[in-house]
Amino acid sequence: MKHKLLIVEDDPDTSEMLRVYFEAQGYQILQAFSGSDALRRCQRGLPDLILLDVRLPDIDGLEVGKQLQGNLHTSRIPIIFVTERQERDYRISGLKLGAVDYITKPFDIQELRLKVRNTLRRAAGQNNPITSLPGERLTAQKLEATLKTDHWAVIGITIIGLDTFNEIYGFVARDDVLRAIALILTSVVDEIGTVDDFVGHPTETQFVVTTIETKVNQLTSRIQSRLDQAMLYFYPIHDREAGYIVHNSAPNGKISIPFLRVETQIITQKASNLTQPEEFAQALNLPI
Repeated sequence: MKHKLLIVEDDPDTSEMLRVYFEAQGYQILQAFSGSDALRRCQRGLPDLILLDVRLPDIDGLEVGKQLQGNLHTSRIPIIFVTERQERDYRISGLKLGAVDYITKPFDIQELRLKVRNTLRRAAGQNNPITSLPGERLTAQKLEATLKTDHWAVIGITIIGLDTFNEIYGFVARDDVLRAIALILTSVVDEIGTVDDFVGHPTETQFVVTTIETKVNQLTSRIQSRLDQAMLYFYPIHDREAGYIVHNSAPNGKISIPFLRVETQIITQKASNLTQPEEFAQALNLPI
């Protein structure tokens, strides 16, 4: 999965240059040309990092950063300020708001690329902020270690429809869903797994369980059953009774939207020929 960068820059030429450059580096790029547009985009879907110009046509970039930091939903998004202002006090103001870095124009694009890469790597090494399960880097390390063991098995769990759920019910309800799923996974592993089993949450919609071949089918069946039962209870009673969601998102009127669902995938040492951690990432559609 590509990392998602939000470029907040009111100069179209600079914004386009950054878009083309970072897309060539393998990133998914979102663009905003004003502070209010940036705030709206962050509410629709969380980027992994924001390149935030300080001089914007409507809201000062520092104020945008302040609002993002003051909102629980967006407070953990790493921000790199990009600005023409070089004064020390101005730089300190940005860093006080929680920005992870600060770069001044004209900037060295290679330096900016390294700052983006290093920031994303540091963020990935932490536990997932919502579920407190091991995040991207720790999960990748566990998968790499798993390859060195015998009779290993890995379960990939993907939540389908989470973005739409977030749009309709909001990020608080979405976070509750993720925490409930994390609790179900750890409970199942505690009940029927082994002491060495691992549960990770490397991306928002994906979880990973490592176990052994003799346990994987039972674990997967129990996980799928528990999560299928739980999905319905994430919705208000009137939607549960209807059996679907009616949403006013279609251009010509209302449409019905299916409930959240779960897909599981099993990879075992016996049935695969994986030898490199990158192959795990490709097989499970995880960030590489």
